[in-house]
Amino acid sequence: MFTRTENLREFLRFYPIVSFIIAIHILLYLFTILPFFPNQWFYETFSGVNLYIMEGELWRLITPTFLHSGFSHMLFNSFALVLFGPALERMLGAARFLFVYLASGIIANVATLLLEPLTFIHVGSSGAIFGLFGYYISIIIFQKSWLSRETSQIILTICAISLIMTFLQPNINITAHLFGLLGGLLLGSIPYFNKKDWNDSILEAGNWAGRSRQRFLNQSPLRVIFWGIVILFSLIGFWAQR
Repeated sequence: MFTRTENLREFLRFYPIVSFIIAIHILLYLFTILPFFPNQWFYETFSGVNLYIMEGELWRLITPTFLHSGFSHMLFNSFALVLFGPALERMLGAARFLFVYLASGIIANVATLLLEPLTFIHVGSSGAIFGLFGYYISIIIFQKSWLSRETSQIILTICAISLIMTFLQPNINITAHLFGLLGGLLLGSIPYFNKKDWNDSILEAGNWAGRSRQRFLNQSPLRVIFWGIVILFSLIGFWAQR
């Protein structure tokens, strides 16, 4: 599901929205580095600046989703979109996928506006990409037949790792990640929500957590100590950067 076997022409034909978004990522990145463009103007005009949004520049609730702070930032988010966007675009259709992506990004940026200081500045599509994760989780909860059990476990694992890394890496818009995820989850849940599916999914998640806990307890003590040390040093590094 997340393995890409298409050539470039097939990818463009099968996933037009994902291709279009990545093209915008690349173009805006080039506009910010090539010397014959007013590089700084793009950041000054399109980045998310809470103060300017409050003064009426509402386009900044959308444009930061397509602008990135550097090559590695752009490459990482575009690569994540290539991995996780195509399957969802095929399931939802182009128009609905675009709505989910943009709406998740806007929700993340609105949350950033409401919860972060007026001087806060942000760029990047991570909020929208976390929205895709949230939508996948809603499918796992309400449309189990759409995904295999193995695929669901992969998605949940990647989502958990991404959330952990959100708190461990510096210069991350934590608010956008969390509310993008929540926004995607809500967008995917509203059309299908019913109490029985929700309760069944919570019960299944509890059973999965119990099985994972048992597997963890069965690990060798040395492995447990090793990962405990890794987590401890990660947390120390996180707090040292604050």
